[in-house]
Amino acid sequence: MRARNIGIAGAIIFGTLLGGSFMLNTATASCGGGTINPTTAEQVGPVAGYDVTQLGIAAMIMNSAAKLGLPPRAATIAVMTAMGESSLRNLDHGDHVDNTTIGVFQQGESYGPRADRLNPETAATAFLTRLVQIRSWDTMDPSLAAHTVQINQDPDHYTPYYSAAVEVVNALTSTSSAGACGIDGDATTLAQELAAAVEAGRLRALEPRYLEQITDIAVGRNVPGCGIEIGTLQVIVLAVRTFDAVGISDLNRHCTGSLLGAGTNSSHWTKGGGHAVDFYSLDGHALTGADSYSVRLISMLDPAMPAGARVGQAQCRAAVGSTIAFRNLDEFDDSCNHLHVDLANAPGSLLTGVANVY
Repeated sequence: MRARNIGIAGAIIFGTLLGGSFMLNTATASCGGGTINPTTAEQVGPVAGYDVTQLGIAAMIMNSAAKLGLPPRAATIAVMTAMGESSLRNLDHGDHVDNTTIGVFQQGESYGPRADRLNPETAATAFLTRLVQIRSWDTMDPSLAAHTVQINQDPDHYTPYYSAAVEVVNALTSTSSAGACGIDGDATTLAQELAAAVEAGRLRALEPRYLEQITDIAVGRNVPGCGIEIGTLQVIVLAVRTFDAVGISDLNRHCTGSLLGAGTNSSHWTKGGGHAVDFYSLDGHALTGADSYSVRLISMLDPAMPAGARVGQAQCRAAVGSTIAFRNLDEFDDSCNHLHVDLANAPGSLLTGVANVY
């Protein structure tokens, strides 16, 4: 099947890093989404207490976000809202407060004909279209964003549903046809996108010198022994495009002199370093390599990884019964306090554009 690349609007971002200014062209994209087959989604089984029929509706909502080119956060807010309004059921009636509203989102006549409001994808599109018109919708509290669209009485009404929405979106994302987004193969361009994420507070590191490694590349500063493999940069870019907040704990240890773990035999050190990345958190959630956030990132990366690429925490996933049908990645055991992605034996770029993405 021929890959379908997405059209992404470029943005001009100005930044000041390490005392030097630069201007860069960067593209923002929602990776790891893709179109989800509702029937396939139903085979996931119950997730967060929601049955197969409800998961099928969640998949339709996520597809609407994908078709609009919106990030995963929009899909999560929409699923959360539908949980709070109808428990992810396509109701043909309202509630005791307003019995004129119908559908998954309990929409009134201002949303259009009855048939549209009872079509989950059409209803979701209508909700999302209004959502993205709200200023700072993507940074405000999710329940408040939903409340602003739905205009219900309690702005915190949807808060109890947010964690379940995240769990459902993560579970269904792993069933999608997503691969890597169209992504640049130039180290400077990749590093500049990451540098912009650092300035925006979306990319953080436990060791500040790892961020310096990125910004050195972004401004064209060649520091011997402190480089980062192109594939490693691409993996981090895809993580930043997929999640609102990304935390890394290890990059090029050869540069920092760190001898943790496998010491000089580590992929963080060997061959000059920078051939692996450790993620310690995604969207503020600590990673174990077996949690839903780790599984979502792994599932998104796997189709794009070249032969020889590896992912750690195999025993962590086995311990909780988490099984991933890998296409390209090899697994190995590693400590369960992070997610390790390793390209030491897979030099070069990722296999970008190998699947449909939005």
